[in-house]
Amino acid sequence: MVDHIETAPFTWQADLATRIADLVDQYVVLGVKQQDLFQEIMKEVGRLRDELEHDPDPADDVSTSDVIDEPSNDWPAADRGSP
Repeated sequence: MVDHIETAPFTWQADLATRIADLVDQYVVLGVKQQDLFQEIMKEVGRLRDELEHDPDPADDVSTSDVIDEPSNDWPAADRGSP
């Protein structure tokens, strides 16, 4: 599976359709019924829509783990003057 494919803006729909078809094929080969796959895909799309309504732009969220604190000056050499 390819992690990153650069696509032109006008071909993203075709790329998405190909990726979904490949995903379905992978699970069908493992023995999962297509009907079950489609049902789960639809449930997942619904879940994603609900999340989007709850948090329209998750990229705007700043987690505390992403915040970079300023370095402290409480290390031993900080108290000494410049040489």
